[in-house]
Amino acid sequence: MTEAVLVENVHKHFGEVKALQGFSLYVQKGEIYGLLGPNGAGKSTLIRAIVGLITPDMGRVVVLGKTMPDKDILSKVGYMTQASALYAELTVWQNVAFFAGLLGCRNKTAIEEAIALVDLSDRAHSRVATLSGGMRQRVSLASVLAHHPELVLLDEPTVGVDPQLRVQFWEHFRKLTAQGITLIVSSHVMDEAERCDRLGFLRRGSLIAEGSAESLRQQAGKDNLEDAFLYFAEKSDVQQ
Repeated sequence: MTEAVLVENVHKHFGEVKALQGFSLYVQKGEIYGLLGPNGAGKSTLIRAIVGLITPDMGRVVVLGKTMPDKDILSKVGYMTQASALYAELTVWQNVAFFAGLLGCRNKTAIEEAIALVDLSDRAHSRVATLSGGMRQRVSLASVLAHHPELVLLDEPTVGVDPQLRVQFWEHFRKLTAQGITLIVSSHVMDEAERCDRLGFLRRGSLIAEGSAESLRQQAGKDNLEDAFLYFAEKSDVQQ
């Protein structure tokens, strides 16, 4: 496999806050890479650096062969933020069409396919204001998929979503990778990590461990990922 994302020795400070400290990782094309860590670990900052919304103080980020930030690559990237950007008074269709249009996609079939992928075809002409929170999350997901991106970044996509819908979301994610799309998913929910191909454990702006869920448990000598994370967190504290 070739790399979809390469992050090399990235540092990013916001005043006295060291959001990223010498951060490096790579993500292969067609895989689901999970960013796991507590709030404030640097997950959102890393995703924003990958998308090109912020420029690192040091180091570089390469996305689909282009050094970021690079406006030309944005049409190949989908980014779902933690906070919903949907327009409540517009319909599902209108929202998806609007955000797709911002990235140059005005293909009616592509919009229909994105809405169908998240199982909202029967609500396509409903105003977003009438939808449940879980349905709105699905509209947000459809909005970043309609332009057929090669890379999709999802920042805490299942926050506030009930367990049944969370399973459905991950089914959608697997459909995307089956199409060759690369996903980077940030979360602080450890049980979701089992669904990723590879994981990166983040703490205090650093990558403290990386690998498959099984390999991380084995390296830590633990039965579950939560205990494995705590093991690597304590190990990183000692090394510092």
